[in-house]
Amino acid sequence: MIPESKIPDDILKDSLLAHLAAAYFAVGKRMERKTGCSATRGFILSSLRHGAVLNQNQIAKQLGFDRTVVHRAVKTMLKDGLVSERKAKTGRALLLHLTPKGEKYHQALIQHRRNADEKVRQALTADERATLIRKLQLIAEMEF
Repeated sequence: MIPESKIPDDILKDSLLAHLAAAYFAVGKRMERKTGCSATRGFILSSLRHGAVLNQNQIAKQLGFDRTVVHRAVKTMLKDGLVSERKAKTGRALLLHLTPKGEKYHQALIQHRRNADEKVRQALTADERATLIRKLQLIAEMEF
Protein backbone atom coordinates (compact mmCIF):
# COMPACT_ATOMS: atom_id res chain seq x y z
CA MET A 1 0.00 0.00 0.00
CA ILE A 2 1.16 3.52 -0.78
CA PRO A 3 2.02 5.42 2.40
CA GLU A 4 -0.64 8.10 1.94
CA SER A 5 0.42 9.99 5.06
CA LYS A 6 3.56 11.12 3.21
CA ILE A 7 1.71 12.54 0.20
CA PRO A 8 -0.96 15.19 0.61
CA ASP A 9 -4.45 13.78 0.04
CA ASP A 10 -5.35 16.42 -2.55
CA ILE A 11 -2.39 15.41 -4.70
CA LEU A 12 -3.15 11.70 -4.48
CA LYS A 13 -6.84 12.30 -5.14
CA ASP A 14 -6.17 14.24 -8.33
CA SER A 15 -3.08 12.56 -9.76
CA LEU A 16 -2.48 9.14 -11.23
CA LEU A 17 1.17 10.12 -11.73
CA ALA A 18 1.51 10.88 -8.01
CA HIS A 19 0.26 7.36 -7.23
CA LEU A 20 2.70 5.93 -9.77
CA ALA A 21 5.61 7.92 -8.31
CA ALA A 22 4.64 6.99 -4.75
CA ALA A 23 4.58 3.31 -5.66
CA TYR A 24 7.96 3.56 -7.43
CA PHE A 25 9.62 5.31 -4.50
CA ALA A 26 8.02 2.98 -1.94
CA VAL A 27 9.35 -0.06 -3.78
CA GLY A 28 12.78 1.56 -4.12
CA LYS A 29 12.98 2.40 -0.42
CA ARG A 30 11.83 -1.09 0.56
CA MET A 31 14.47 -2.66 -1.69
CA GLU A 32 17.13 -0.33 -0.31
CA ARG A 33 16.27 -1.23 3.28
CA LYS A 34 16.30 -4.93 2.46
CA THR A 35 19.58 -4.93 0.50
CA GLY A 36 21.46 -1.96 1.94
CA CYS A 37 22.00 -0.75 -1.61
CA SER A 38 20.78 2.62 -2.87
CA ALA A 39 19.20 2.86 -6.31
CA THR A 40 22.14 4.99 -7.48
CA ARG A 41 24.64 2.36 -6.39
CA GLY A 42 22.56 -0.39 -7.99
CA PHE A 43 22.37 1.46 -11.31
CA ILE A 44 26.14 2.03 -11.28
CA LEU A 45 26.77 -1.65 -10.57
CA SER A 46 24.45 -2.56 -13.44
CA SER A 47 26.24 -0.21 -15.82
CA LEU A 48 29.50 -2.06 -15.07
CA ARG A 49 28.07 -5.57 -15.50
CA HIS A 50 29.39 -8.10 -18.01
CA GLY A 51 32.93 -6.76 -17.74
CA ALA A 52 32.11 -3.21 -18.82
CA VAL A 53 34.85 -0.67 -18.15
CA LEU A 54 33.69 2.96 -17.98
CA ASN A 55 34.80 6.22 -16.44
CA GLN A 56 32.59 8.21 -14.08
CA ASN A 57 31.52 10.69 -16.78
CA GLN A 58 30.43 7.85 -19.07
CA ILE A 59 28.43 6.28 -16.26
CA ALA A 60 26.77 9.60 -15.40
CA LYS A 61 25.85 10.21 -19.04
CA GLN A 62 24.59 6.65 -19.57
CA LEU A 63 22.38 6.80 -16.46
CA GLY A 64 21.33 10.45 -16.85
CA PHE A 65 22.76 11.26 -13.40
CA ASP A 66 24.68 14.28 -12.23
CA ARG A 67 28.44 13.61 -12.24
CA THR A 68 28.71 14.63 -8.58
CA VAL A 69 26.13 12.00 -7.58
CA VAL A 70 28.08 9.33 -9.47
CA HIS A 71 31.39 10.54 -8.01
CA ARG A 72 30.10 10.29 -4.43
CA ALA A 73 28.64 6.83 -4.96
CA VAL A 74 31.79 5.56 -6.70
CA LYS A 75 33.94 6.90 -3.88
CA THR A 76 32.11 4.72 -1.34
CA MET A 77 32.02 1.77 -3.74
CA LEU A 78 35.81 2.00 -4.12
CA LYS A 79 36.16 2.10 -0.33
CA ASP A 80 33.84 -0.91 0.01
CA GLY A 81 35.84 -2.85 -2.58
CA LEU A 82 32.96 -3.22 -5.05
CA VAL A 83 34.73 -1.44 -7.90
CA SER A 84 38.32 -0.72 -8.75
CA GLU A 85 39.87 1.87 -11.00
CA ARG A 86 42.80 2.10 -13.33
CA LYS A 87 44.24 4.89 -15.43
CA ALA A 88 43.11 4.98 -19.04
CA LYS A 89 45.82 4.43 -21.67
CA THR A 90 45.21 7.95 -22.95
CA GLY A 91 43.94 11.05 -21.19
CA ARG A 92 43.33 11.56 -17.51
CA ALA A 93 40.24 9.41 -17.06
CA LEU A 94 40.12 6.68 -14.45
CA LEU A 95 38.34 3.59 -15.70
CA LEU A 96 36.10 1.65 -13.35
CA HIS A 97 35.19 -2.02 -13.33
CA LEU A 98 33.53 -4.40 -10.91
CA THR A 99 35.74 -6.38 -8.57
CA PRO A 100 34.90 -10.02 -7.81
CA LYS A 101 33.26 -8.73 -4.60
CA GLY A 102 31.26 -6.24 -6.70
CA GLU A 103 30.18 -8.98 -9.12
CA LYS A 104 28.99 -11.14 -6.22
CA TYR A 105 27.17 -8.19 -4.61
CA HIS A 106 25.51 -7.32 -7.93
CA GLN A 107 24.35 -10.91 -8.41
CA ALA A 108 22.83 -10.88 -4.91
CA LEU A 109 20.94 -7.69 -5.80
CA ILE A 110 19.64 -9.27 -9.00
CA GLN A 111 18.46 -12.30 -7.05
CA HIS A 112 16.68 -10.10 -4.53
CA ARG A 113 14.93 -8.22 -7.36
CA ARG A 114 13.91 -11.51 -8.96
CA ASN A 115 12.45 -12.69 -5.64
CA ALA A 116 10.50 -9.43 -5.31
CA ASP A 117 9.31 -9.76 -8.93
CA GLU A 118 8.09 -13.26 -8.16
CA LYS A 119 6.02 -12.01 -5.21
CA VAL A 120 4.39 -9.43 -7.48
CA ARG A 121 3.78 -12.10 -10.16
CA GLN A 122 2.07 -14.31 -7.61
CA ALA A 123 -0.15 -11.46 -6.40
CA LEU A 124 -1.47 -10.73 -9.90
CA THR A 125 -3.14 -12.89 -12.51
CA ALA A 126 -1.53 -13.24 -15.93
CA ASP A 127 -4.14 -10.85 -17.37
CA GLU A 128 -3.51 -8.30 -14.60
CA ARG A 129 0.26 -8.47 -15.20
CA ALA A 130 -0.18 -8.01 -18.95
CA THR A 131 -2.54 -5.08 -18.40
CA LEU A 132 -0.20 -3.44 -15.87
CA ILE A 133 2.79 -3.74 -18.20
CA ARG A 134 0.79 -2.43 -21.15
CA LYS A 135 -0.48 0.56 -19.15
CA LEU A 136 2.97 1.36 -17.74
CA GLN A 137 4.42 1.32 -21.27
CA LEU A 138 1.64 3.62 -22.44
CA ILE A 139 2.39 6.08 -19.63
CA ALA A 140 6.15 5.92 -20.29
CA GLU A 141 5.65 6.73 -23.98
CA MET A 142 3.15 9.55 -23.41
CA GLU A 143 4.07 13.12 -24.30
CA PHE A 144 3.25 15.72 -21.66
